[in-house]
Amino acid sequence: METHISCLFPEILAMIFSYLDVRDKGRVAQVCTAWRDAAYHKSVWRGVEAKLHLRRANPSLFPSLQARGIRRVQILSLRRSLSYVIQGMPNIESLNLSGCYNLTDNGLGHAFVQEIPSLRVLNLSLCKQITDSSLGRIAQYLKSLEVLELGGCSNITNTGLLLIAWGLHRLKSLNLRSCRHVSDVGIGHLAGMTRSAAEGCLNLEYLTLQDCQKLTDLSLKHISKGLAKLKVLNLSFCGGISDAGMIHLSHMTSLWSLNLRSCDNISDTGIMHLAMGTLRLSGLDVSFCDKIGDQSLAYIAQGLYQLKSLSLCSCHISDDGINRMVRQMHELRTLNIGQCVRITDKGLELIADHLTQLTGIDLYGCTKITKRGLERITQLPCLKVLNLGLWQMTESEKVR
Repeated sequence: METHISCLFPEILAMIFSYLDVRDKGRVAQVCTAWRDAAYHKSVWRGVEAKLHLRRANPSLFPSLQARGIRRVQILSLRRSLSYVIQGMPNIESLNLSGCYNLTDNGLGHAFVQEIPSLRVLNLSLCKQITDSSLGRIAQYLKSLEVLELGGCSNITNTGLLLIAWGLHRLKSLNLRSCRHVSDVGIGHLAGMTRSAAEGCLNLEYLTLQDCQKLTDLSLKHISKGLAKLKVLNLSFCGGISDAGMIHLSHMTSLWSLNLRSCDNISDTGIMHLAMGTLRLSGLDVSFCDKIGDQSLAYIAQGLYQLKSLSLCSCHISDDGINRMVRQMHELRTLNIGQCVRITDKGLELIADHLTQLTGIDLYGCTKITKRGLERITQLPCLKVLNLGLWQMTESEKVR
């Protein structure tokens, strides 16, 4: 007996449709009523984020999303009131408003007028008109938030962080990239240093402070005292922190990723402080730290030998530093040494001999390496990613 696809049970169709991309999920729903019914099964749309242009009224939009169980929304352009979204999706879990430049405190205030216990993720990155006033609303009505993205919200101040510390006790991830008005006082609020006013966000696990220019080592002291659960800390481009601040971070036993990229005042001494502590770092980025040299690699080998990812791009390291490090770094999987112009084939041979578990290496701009060193690197048994941008060979040297 011949079997046709129309004979399949709706549950089987739904299972098949779940493997399609979002566009094709919508297309199969237009084939016939049986396929539409199967395509509207919630299992088909599990985890899907709806990407919407809110330009004009569409009465069927939100009932359709709810029928499919979609609870994650990204607004690509916002020409209607935000309250239109909140009212239409009362059980929303994730709201991404990144880049909605026309969103204002007034618009957000009209949307958040009562508690929304289902909302866990809110992304306001690059919503440049948002100020502390909006953070007051968020702290009051979105107490279940676990992820808050505020990167590029340049009007946020320490007052806004006080409001977050007062109301968002479940927060696990906070991005404050380029919030340049934020200072040590604000970080103190987050870390619970002002308990009389705010309990703090003591469950934070991921904190991005990239390009927060007013921060000093005092912020790191606050973080080390109050944010004991922190796993990932991004301090890149924070020019106000120094080697002394690394002493505070050196005993944060939960921390497994630290980004110090382009922190101009971090030197070999700072790496020494980190290596002498009780850290169990898995990832460290000190790229473009001009004061990092071969001595740092010796410290890393002594106290941070469990690293799986190490970025040293444009640091003043040489083959000698590589020699002092490689024999202890048995866990290392990713090594970024792009633009380290003192590295030669000798350094690559040391890497090939000892870092046998490497899966990725960046040699961008390493102008002193030749075909000989490259051939040794390409023999690494686990290597999957090799970046050679700006690396030049003569025509006769090119690998055939």
